[in-house]
Amino acid sequence: MEDDMKAFGSKLDDLIRGKDLSRGVVREMFSQVLMNEQSEAHQGAFLAAITAKGATPEEIAGSWEAIYELDTAKVCPRVSGLVENCGTGMDSLQTFNISTAASIVAAAAGVPMAKHGSRAITSQCGTVDILESLGVDVECDVSLVQNSIERAGIGIFNGMSPKVHPEGLGRILSRIQFGTILNIAGSLANPALPKYAVRGVCSEELVLPIAHAMKEIGYLRAMVVHGQSRDGSKGMDEVSPFGKTFVAEICEGGEILQYELSPRNFGVESVFGFEPMDEDAILPAKDRTEEAINFLSVICGKEKGPRENVVCMNAAPILYIGGRAKDLEEGFSISKKMIQSGKAFEKLGHWVREQNASPEGGAERLRTLAEKTLNYSV
Repeated sequence: MEDDMKAFGSKLDDLIRGKDLSRGVVREMFSQVLMNEQSEAHQGAFLAAITAKGATPEEIAGSWEAIYELDTAKVCPRVSGLVENCGTGMDSLQTFNISTAASIVAAAAGVPMAKHGSRAITSQCGTVDILESLGVDVECDVSLVQNSIERAGIGIFNGMSPKVHPEGLGRILSRIQFGTILNIAGSLANPALPKYAVRGVCSEELVLPIAHAMKEIGYLRAMVVHGQSRDGSKGMDEVSPFGKTFVAEICEGGEILQYELSPRNFGVESVFGFEPMDEDAILPAKDRTEEAINFLSVICGKEKGPRENVVCMNAAPILYIGGRAKDLEEGFSISKKMIQSGKAFEKLGHWVREQNASPEGGAERLRTLAEKTLNYSV
């Protein structure tokens, strides 16, 4: 035991000095953290040191490998072209749950979605929190999530649930209140192991390394994005409706392309008369119920404003990666139709019924919230 601690401490010193470690070494260190084989002091120091240094693609892949192999309940949904969509969090421009809404819109357009998220760590209301408010069973077994993916075309694995990660991931996440490599490697440990993804990251510097890490893990097609505020002073783990979005795209064949996007790439200015957006318009509500009502106002097609536009901008890449749109402009247009036709709300209702140990209770929660939303002034 003492020898193990010394060996761990030696590698920890390497990280503190800024030395990069191999995928295998990080896998072993992360395994010891997950299995609680090191002291809490060592565990915290490891997470802080590797995060502060900046994890390499190989270190991210090693961390992911430990989580997926040792601490992930695995499923294999009988669907083709499964896509995931999530963000790392830890960004400086806090927003409402854009990626969650975008996933529902994409699923309504026929893209099978396997989400993997957590409760709020660095935000006001995480993906799991908002979906729980809407009636989705977020504490269910992974078999029920698989059933939902197969029947409703969408499901979410709760990254903080022992039914999803039974050994250590939830334990660690519940004890820290700052972003670490776990936000990245943990979110990649999706029980359904999708090969297609749109992933938001918290900084421009992470865009290319995360793309390389995802390629090493085995993703076939993906987009990694980081958006900026209008003046470039803040960042978001989404496509930005304000200014630049930095992208690294994993193409078929394994090539990784880097480029920038602006709202013009989505055709929003010419097609929908897109107005310059106030950043306050997409901030989260402080109250969880109000946040859920605001969220539903978009999904129901009631808001018809900046939140709807930013959701469609972030659903468009999912449709593009998922093969449902030839480009982002078409993806934006399809996403608008999914909301305004009512298909996005129908998809949410189907999801609530299928991913639920108590379908009637979940459906009633969604109905009650929808009634409040229709009477709510936005």
